[in-house]
Amino acid sequence: MAYLDHILRCNAHDLTGFRPWFIGETLAGWLRHAFAERLRTFADVFEVREARVRLAPGLDTPALRSRGLASVGDALVRDGLFRPARGELFPVLPRWGGTPLASVDRAWVTRFGLPAYGVHLNGYVKGKDRGLQMWIARRALGKMTYPGQLDNLVAGGQPVGLGLYENMVKECAEEADIPADLARNMHAVGQVTYVMEVEEGLKQDTLFNYDLALPAGFQPTNTDGEVDSFTLMPLDEVAGIVRETFDFKFNCNLVVIDFLVRHGFLTPDAEPDYGALCTGLQARFPVA
Repeated sequence: MAYLDHILRCNAHDLTGFRPWFIGETLAGWLRHAFAERLRTFADVFEVREARVRLAPGLDTPALRSRGLASVGDALVRDGLFRPARGELFPVLPRWGGTPLASVDRAWVTRFGLPAYGVHLNGYVKGKDRGLQMWIARRALGKMTYPGQLDNLVAGGQPVGLGLYENMVKECAEEADIPADLARNMHAVGQVTYVMEVEEGLKQDTLFNYDLALPAGFQPTNTDGEVDSFTLMPLDEVAGIVRETFDFKFNCNLVVIDFLVRHGFLTPDAEPDYGALCTGLQARFPVA
């Protein structure tokens, strides 16, 4: 096994099983063919064709589009095809920095094949004796998704109505009890992207990454019940877990690999896949 296996895993997909769907002339996402055919029953919301799907042109404002998507989602929940709504809205946003075309419940983003965004924090300590160490979270055993797996110190999806930095500060407080004055010392350090086919549909994800140097005496504490425990690990131990196991939640491996590259733990002299790692962390989203 190698670091590159995680990048390959997160980018495994076959677009022949999907068709694109559009809002106006803008590509919004990708739908499994069988699911696209199921949407024919919602002719007031979707226009379904063999090669592509289009949102009904009469839904010409973000509010109308959001209500249309919500009505479809609610109906499919009643039919047992969708998970119940989580009550957290994500933007329908093909490109970060644009204007959201609509909003949709977080639980349905992947089924609609929409791009999604999140924030991840690498919390680390510069030790005099042990070198660089990272705080690693273990997800709560009762968590709906990926229970018990390892995670970055703090991470969260990007909802409607919050900026990335604002969301990161909020998540720091909720997940690790990091005070706002300490959290604001974090630095935006880039992003990783991937396109991954999963049972629910196509994930097109962008993770915005932040680094935060924490004082040696700081102890993170979970306040929202989503984390089972926190462990401060030497960086070589973290790297070994990523290189040799699937113990981390699948996309957190990419965030750690990015950290290892940026902080010089992985170098082009010592890592034969160095170039593939650097380029593989920046997957291009499919175009129709």
